[in-house]
Amino acid sequence: MAIELVEHAFRSGGRLIYAGAGTSGRLGILDAAECPPTFGTDSELVQGIIAGGLQALVRSLEGAEDDFDAGAAAVDGREVGAADVLFGIAASGGTPFVRGALTRAASRGAKTVLLAATDPPPDLLLNVDVAILPKVGPEVLTGSTRLKAGTATKLVLNMVTTGAMIRWGRAYGNLMVDLRASSAKLHDRGERIVMEVCDVEREAARHAIEEAGGFVKTAIVMLKRRVSRAEAERLLAEAGGYARRAVGEPPPPVPPPRA
Repeated sequence: MAIELVEHAFRSGGRLIYAGAGTSGRLGILDAAECPPTFGTDSELVQGIIAGGLQALVRSLEGAEDDFDAGAAAVDGREVGAADVLFGIAASGGTPFVRGALTRAASRGAKTVLLAATDPPPDLLLNVDVAILPKVGPEVLTGSTRLKAGTATKLVLNMVTTGAMIRWGRAYGNLMVDLRASSAKLHDRGERIVMEVCDVEREAARHAIEEAGGFVKTAIVMLKRRVSRAEAERLLAEAGGYARRAVGEPPPPVPPPRA
């Protein structure tokens, strides 16, 4: 359900905005920062809010998590609206900063998701559309939610954004075809993706990516359909951004249900 909400937000011009304190806030910002290089998205599409502001990324400001009003003000500051998803991350279940963010986001018409590693207060659940509650059990170091709870949080965030991006057409099978070749490592990865999908040599892949302005997905459509960049972009737009649809290939098969 959370993946569906986020996908719908992306398709509707909305955003995914994480809100958390301490480790939870840092993990939200980390996931947001990793979306543009992985999926070729704008940096505004997935954002992170952390209690205490950006300085809390590198310096612990534990008291900031207790400010309910600051969470609400942060949501106002991002002008969260009906097209957006506010994803509150509160390992302990009831962080006031996150409660404030979720409450204000709901009042502004946004869809809301809560991720907690323990049962949240019942009244908090009234302000969320979806609650994700991985029960990790007692921490190895009592109260240190950067350990088991933090690990579970990272896994959930990975699943939500990756699942939503795949449903939004930002992948081709298990390949990151929407990456932008902006570094030596990504140039190499992009070339290898085009080589695999289009069954061409590296030189042909490199040339196609250059002609496509660094966009791997566009290069794939150009090679498979033997068209110009402008025509490939038109085909992709008609296909809703789905590379398979743009090149005329059938969708991947749906695995049979488990017995």
